[in-house]
Formats: sequence, C-alpha cells, structure tokens
Amino acid sequence: MTASNPPRDEAHLDSTAHLMNAIGTQLASRLRLVRPDGRRRPAPPALVAVAHGSRDPRALTTVRALLERVRELRPDLPVHLGHIELNAPLLPDTLAALGDTEAVLVPLLLSRGYHVKQDIPELAAASPVRARLADPLGPHPLLVEALHARLTEAGWPTRMTDADRRTGGVVLASAGSRDPDSTAGTRRTASLLADRLGVPVVPAYASAATPTVETAIRALTARGRHRIAVASCFTAPGRFATECAKATPWIATAPLGAHPAMARLVLSRYDQALSMPVTTAA
Repeated sequence: MTASNPPRDEAHLDSTAHLMNAIGTQLASRLRLVRPDGRRRPAPPALVAVAHGSRDPRALTTVRALLERVRELRPDLPVHLGHIELNAPLLPDTLAALGDTEAVLVPLLLSRGYHVKQDIPELAAASPVRARLADPLGPHPLLVEALHARLTEAGWPTRMTDADRRTGGVVLASAGSRDPDSTAGTRRTASLLADRLGVPVVPAYASAATPTVETAIRALTARGRHRIAVASCFTAPGRFATECAKATPWIATAPLGAHPAMARLVLSRYDQALSMPVTTAA
C-alpha cells in the first residue's frame, strides 16, 4: 500500500487548529504584558543564552535554532546570545549592548565547570548589566528527556525486552572537565538516564577527564553488554561530538540541539534564576 494524502477537509482542519493555537499563544503572551488596571507591565529581564562557541559552523546554526524555540514558547521575553569564545557575538559585546538593564545569563552548558564558575561570572561583573546567573542545563530531568528522545531517534528500542536490558548499555559522552563538580554533574545525568532506560549508563569524556568513550565501551563489553549506544551530551555539533560518535559500536545520537525539551529547560533555568540576587559590576 502507498501512503495517501489526508482528505482536504482533514488537512484544512489541521491547518486551522495550528493557526488557532498560534493565535492563542500570541494572545496569551500579550495579555501577560497587561496589568489588571489596563496598564502595561514592564518587560521581563532579558534572557542571555551563553554558548561556548565552536569552529564548526553547525554549532552556531544549532544554537540559533534552539533560541528560536525559546522565543516561540515565550514571545514576550527578550532573548539574546553571547559566546564565551570563537563565535560572534561574544558575551561581553552582548552585555555591553544591553547597557544598565536586568538580565538572566543562562549557560548552554551541561554541567558546572570552569566556564560556569569563573568565566561567565567575571564577564557579567565587568559589564554594566545587572545580572542574575542561572545554573547550567544539567543535570535535570528535561535534559534526560532530550537525551532519551535522541536515543530513540537513533534506533534505541522504544519497547525493551528482557534480552535488550541484559545486553544493552549506553555511554554518555560529554566534553569533560578537570572540575570535580562538572564530572559529578555528568555522573548524575548518567544515573538519571539509566533509571529512565533500565540499562547501565557510563559517563565518558572527550577531554580532561576519564574514562574516554573507547574505555567506557570496553568496560561495558566486558560486562556482557554488546548493544552499546553513545549518547551525545553536547548542546551542538562540534569536534568533540563528532569524535565521540565515531567510536560507537552500534548507534550514536545527534547532539541535543533544538529539541523541544531543551527549549523548556532553558526557560526553566531562567525562571529559577529570577529568584536569585542581582550581580552588579564592582
């Protein structure tokens, strides 16, 4: 049998439903900007997404796509992008353009390492912006949701048999850091993903920490795990993500990118940070 196009009336209803949903979202956004007395509410503090930066041109495209999803979910929220290195706009330039305003800096990083602890706070303190610093994106259940979805897209079984659970395993590949808080965060993400999948998940690193992806794969193989997937715990494509994926003996996932759960996670970190104190320049 060949697939047929939906009936015209059905397609029209789908299109109408999509249009009405979009109108409803826009209307709700506008209503949030109006007080009960009819006066306009002040604009919320800007969300500044802080990306690492990469020489891979796909990284910038991916981060921009993620931020477009964030804007779709919260149309009234000013969303900006700043990079730590390698790509424009650099974070100091983004903050300088905002001037003496309030902003929440959300690192598009997946654990708490040197960039989150040192680089971003120092750049924020040196700017005129009254900044709140959000937590990195991981560990968090929404991050695990995105990782699970990417695994399913790559071919991980949606319904696992007992044999699948006995022979399956996952290597959670991340960039790596010498900071113990960063590796602890990655281990926590691996534990949450293992609970979700029902198979062992071993954290591994592209640099600065051990084990490597290859070593983690060998360790799982020695435990009788022969269907081993590599889950890419990277926000966007780049050299590390590509190298880790090449090591897989079975399937490897795409980076997390603009998955809807990632957009919700960015907004969750933003909302959490609004209750934190504002940092001003010295």
